[in-house]
Amino acid sequence: MTQEDFKYDKKETIAKLDEVLSYIKKDHFDSETIKKITNDTLEGFDNYVSPGWLKYRKSVSTDVAVLEWHDEGSIDYGLNGEEFIDFLGGFGIYTFGHRNKEILETVQAQLKHQALHSQELLDPLRSYLAKAVSDITPGDLQYSFFTNGGAEAVEMSLKLARIATGGRWYISTVGAFHGKSMGAISVGGKGTYREPYLPMVQQVQHVEYGNAEDMRKAIANLQAVGEKVAAIILEPVQGEAGIKLPPKGYLQEVRKIADEFGVALIFDEIQTGMGRTGKIWASEWSGVTPDIMTFGKAFGGGIMPITGIVFTKKMWVQQLIDNPWLLGSPTFGGNPLACSAALAAIRYMIKYDIPKQAFEKGEYLIPKLKEYAKKYPELIQEVRGIGLMIGIEFNTTDIGYAVSKGLFSRGVMTAGTLVNAKTVRMEPPAIVTYEQIDTVLERFGETLEEVSKGL
Repeated sequence: MTQEDFKYDKKETIAKLDEVLSYIKKDHFDSETIKKITNDTLEGFDNYVSPGWLKYRKSVSTDVAVLEWHDEGSIDYGLNGEEFIDFLGGFGIYTFGHRNKEILETVQAQLKHQALHSQELLDPLRSYLAKAVSDITPGDLQYSFFTNGGAEAVEMSLKLARIATGGRWYISTVGAFHGKSMGAISVGGKGTYREPYLPMVQQVQHVEYGNAEDMRKAIANLQAVGEKVAAIILEPVQGEAGIKLPPKGYLQEVRKIADEFGVALIFDEIQTGMGRTGKIWASEWSGVTPDIMTFGKAFGGGIMPITGIVFTKKMWVQQLIDNPWLLGSPTFGGNPLACSAALAAIRYMIKYDIPKQAFEKGEYLIPKLKEYAKKYPELIQEVRGIGLMIGIEFNTTDIGYAVSKGLFSRGVMTAGTLVNAKTVRMEPPAIVTYEQIDTVLERFGETLEEVSKGL
């Protein structure tokens, strides 16, 4: 093969990559370099990532693009020195803060002797991590299977439920969000994300979240006509639906229904887990143990991507013992670098009682947000949440957008719940300081006053 067979110029490509790699090794840039990186980024997103991404991500930013380059604690810094108090938390990733020193040091130490695994030899960190997960999860949850992204973990949970129960149907809820891969989006409860891919996994029924009787009827009717249900899948707190808490007694009743019909119960704790709601797992508030639980986001300590599922011994049936690869074999799942981050994250969470911090700071923040709701009823419909998983529902999407934009201009990062800004979430790191919370509350009040005058 000759040089002419390639569509790129090797020397030119290497020179460009050398330039980009040199940026990574620098902490500060002159104004010309900043301008160049900004222009390169805009061009790259527009021509090589997605033409719609800039428009979407622009959402609440000003006409000047903000490029993130550095982060620490509860603060995101832009390339131009912009500073944002992070009240979004990467949709739940940064429960332990940005570049948590203790977790980062562990990952750096692991990187010095091994990053990925051979796929054939036994990797000890996966074993240690699985034991740690069993230790910190409720009830008889015991075995773990590690993956890379949240949707992949959900896929594994759906597959496991079918193998373990022999059932084929799934019961999910309206408004649910479980990821965007084919199986995960099939059990998702938002038409916006499902419709372009129909038909998907066909054996899925959606019922109203919080309505246990609807769930019981759905399963009973399916079984009455000879259809066997594999699993119920639920978020203990619905995140993307707008931070919706379950009614009292709902999760306990769902557990009874699953037992009554011999159906596996899956809790999706990808966003709620690792202390976000004031317990290590949100299901602990109800005292309910699922048969399968997914985890992710904060599980990698805000340093490495790692997700997975943990399940009871009875779910790992003989078919899977005979062929453990049947469930899945993700190339990078449970790799040593990611496992080191998760092990350090678990230790940090326990040592500094992150669930307690999240709960107490939520108890401080939520009442003050509700005071603003009373003061501005023309703007805010409801404030709800638990721990540091908080949703502020505005009267219209446009109001929510205007408030998010006002906060962004004041150096506070928030976001809507994917589809729109009618409900804006606040999910700051649990290590956020009370001083930072007070600063955000002050800026929130300024923004509400500005938006109210503009109506």
